[in-house]
Amino acid sequence: MKTLTGVATAAAFAAGLALAAPTAQAAGGEHPPLKTQNWTFEGVFGTYDEAQLQRGWEVYTNVCKSCHALDYMYYRNLEQIGYSEDEVKEIAASFETEDGPDEWGEMFMRPAEPLDPIIEPYENDAIAMLANGGVVPPNLSVMTRARDGGADYVYSLLLGYEDSVPEWVLEADPNFELAPGKSFNSYFPGYAISMPQQLFEGILEYSDGTPATPQQMAKDVSAFLQWAAEPELEDRKTLGRYVLVFLVVFTALLYAYKREIWKDAH
Repeated sequence: MKTLTGVATAAAFAAGLALAAPTAQAAGGEHPPLKTQNWTFEGVFGTYDEAQLQRGWEVYTNVCKSCHALDYMYYRNLEQIGYSEDEVKEIAASFETEDGPDEWGEMFMRPAEPLDPIIEPYENDAIAMLANGGVVPPNLSVMTRARDGGADYVYSLLLGYEDSVPEWVLEADPNFELAPGKSFNSYFPGYAISMPQQLFEGILEYSDGTPATPQQMAKDVSAFLQWAAEPELEDRKTLGRYVLVFLVVFTALLYAYKREIWKDAH
């Protein structure tokens, strides 16, 4: 798995990714339609694309992890997206976690193991707020459930940055200005977001050789976050199909039974 190619990107993330509370700086509030995508997990027969989820994990690890936690997720969960047991052990061991106390009553650091939760970027909320302008970066493991539009919203937001305030915003609110430290994003409520643009050409090389364009990275990490929010999606849809088939068969049997019972009455 390749890492980021520049310190500048990591520094930008330290400035604070915030998909958090909206900043009410625009009088309008109109947003362009979401950049809807064809997701493999949509529909009754939807399933996750394991290769896409693994690429999304690479984006999360190299771009998002410096500020955002994946609460409720453990390294062992990565086996669900196609990593082998040995690969999960290797991935986990590349991170350190605090353990202890040891025989002298001291806490110590050790390589993480598959049973450990995915390491959080900050020890506590106070440190997170200090590093991110007073805002705790949100937990990404429920992001697609917490936002209308789900994965489409995350995808659109990641690609929704503008170098300057667009004319359509200024026409609606001629007095609109971005506060210092804010970036313009067409899809963020209020348009002013604390997270700088993160996805650029050349910041990441996928281990499977897929070209890591901003669009590809945005789609892959959005799919990964959808899986993080709903890892049981495939099982739920499979169960739903079984229930549907059962109901159809059961209804047919009831109808046949009813015809048999009432045939002499007609």
